[in-house]
Parts: sequence; structure tokens; C-alpha cells
Amino acid sequence: MRIALFEPEIAGNVGAVLRLGACMGADVDLIEPMGFTWDDRRVRRAAMDYIDHVSVTRHSSFDAFRATIGPRRLVLFTTKSSHSAYDFEFMADDILLFGKESAGVPAEVAQVCHARVRIPMRPQVRSMNLATTTAIALGEALRQTACLPS
Repeated sequence: MRIALFEPEIAGNVGAVLRLGACMGADVDLIEPMGFTWDDRRVRRAAMDYIDHVSVTRHSSFDAFRATIGPRRLVLFTTKSSHSAYDFEFMADDILLFGKESAGVPAEVAQVCHARVRIPMRPQVRSMNLATTTAIALGEALRQTACLPS
């Protein structure tokens, strides 16, 4: 299982996702451009020393990222889907894709994804924090595929 962040804008969110990846055994792909410099201390502050326990790959663009994934499924998490992540059947080698905090992903990126799912939430709110959504999504995907760490 991999986590891919499309053009993330907030260093603290990326740091929290890196820590999540370290704890749960999921590699992380960062698709540039990012909204902060990579050496931003806020990334390290959120990730703490966990950053040394996760495999992070940076990609210069979405096309560069796609060129590296082979036949693996891209599962996009988006508020624009009506398909619940809890009704979706994940596979152990899926790549869970999350859009940038302010705008998600552009239509052309969404169109090439194998599936689009959402985390159900109350209709009065717009969206969850990126790191929170990633944690919920990864937890469910790992649970379904019996890949949770012991």
C-alpha cells in the first residue's frame, strides 16, 4: 500500500502523513510542486524522527509519478465521489491518492484514476484535514487487505 499526495500545500500535513506512513508501513509519494520548500522545518517537526522510518519518493509532476507506478490501481479520495471508501474493495498494492488541500486534483488527474471514493461525513461540512483523511483511508484499506501492522 502506498500513499500519494498531489501537490500538497501544508508542510505540517505532509509531516503528519510521513509519520503515519512510518507507523503503518506505507511508502509515501509526493507529487510536486509543493506549497513549501522540502527542507521546511515544519515537515520535520510534524514527522519527528519517524521520517527516518518511511520511504519517501518525490516526483516532479503527476506524469513523472504515473510513469513509476506500473499496473497498480490509483484510488483517488475526493469529496466529489458518491462511492464510500467503506463499500470499496481495496487491494494490497493500491496507491491511495489525495489532492492538495485547497483544490483537490484537477479533472484530468481524476479521470485517469481507477476509482474515486470518499470518506462519509456530515453534509454541513466541506472536508476533513488531509492528514486525518489519509489516516482514516489508510486504516480502512489496510484493515480490508489484512495488512495492518501487528
